[in-house]
Amino acid sequence: MLSIRVYPVAFESLGVRSMCTYIETKDVKILLDAGVSLGPNRFGLPPHPREYEALKERRNIILEMTDKVDIVTVSHYHLDHYTPSYTDWANTWSSAEVAERIYKGKIVFAKSYKTMINASQRKRGWMFARTSSRQAAKLEFADGRSFKFGDTSIRFSPPVSHGNEGTELGWVLTVIIEYGNDRVLFAPDIQGPISARTVNMILDEKPKLLIIGGPPTYLVDLREDGERMEVAVKNLAALVRKTPITILDHHILRDEAWRDKMKPAFDAAERMGNKILTAAEYLGEKNRLLEACRRNLYEDEPPSREFIEWTRMQPSERRVIEPPI
Repeated sequence: MLSIRVYPVAFESLGVRSMCTYIETKDVKILLDAGVSLGPNRFGLPPHPREYEALKERRNIILEMTDKVDIVTVSHYHLDHYTPSYTDWANTWSSAEVAERIYKGKIVFAKSYKTMINASQRKRGWMFARTSSRQAAKLEFADGRSFKFGDTSIRFSPPVSHGNEGTELGWVLTVIIEYGNDRVLFAPDIQGPISARTVNMILDEKPKLLIIGGPPTYLVDLREDGERMEVAVKNLAALVRKTPITILDHHILRDEAWRDKMKPAFDAAERMGNKILTAAEYLGEKNRLLEACRRNLYEDEPPSREFIEWTRMQPSERRVIEPPI
């Protein structure tokens, strides 16, 4: 349908925490948010071996896609959205060599670490800039900027909230890729969106394809309140009514009951003849909700003794020793 090729690379529906997406036009090839990670602790349990298998698999696919692209983007400095240049097999399946392969020789468009950023991401962003500026062909802080490659336009929004306005989680960049009459909008970690300002920004862009991180309903009663999640679902319904295809994934798929909780949005899209798909469904694959089903995985497929012993190591040890999967 689109003259812009969209290929979801790593998402929750594919077994890992990520929104990594490959975008291709006749002019340029782009890898959005080339990071991947696992949830460190859910239901009192560390990631299951099947989650590590998915992490390794998706990391390898990211590396394969990296070899094809001209541009790599960083919407913000959470570890499921960029690759740090240190060894961490326990959470991100990363190393200095992995990061170098992703960013070396590429044009890197990244969130600025100097403005509209919280303390933890400022430190990560500063470290990323130090390493990638030596490796990348060019590092550009992209907040609110536009770039042209032939007939392809790549536009980055000013920083928008990582959830509700004023959240301690900070800010992210959305990306609009436009070629001919087609427009794809990539909106990571806007959590629904919760922010009315972000909703209006997306509606004004009128994308044909929207790739969006859904609300973190799994955190209700922990860090998020139910009323805020209701706002997020209402806002999402407003977006899918106007958008032909929405890829809905990421935080929302950490909840086994996600489809029931998103019913108002599904109903709104169906009434307009529009579609909501997970990244896996967009690829024609079955959903693999591994983190959401972690308790069942431990019950149905108990890990080996060697794996359990590995999980009991100190975090500093686990990061430098690959899990026995």
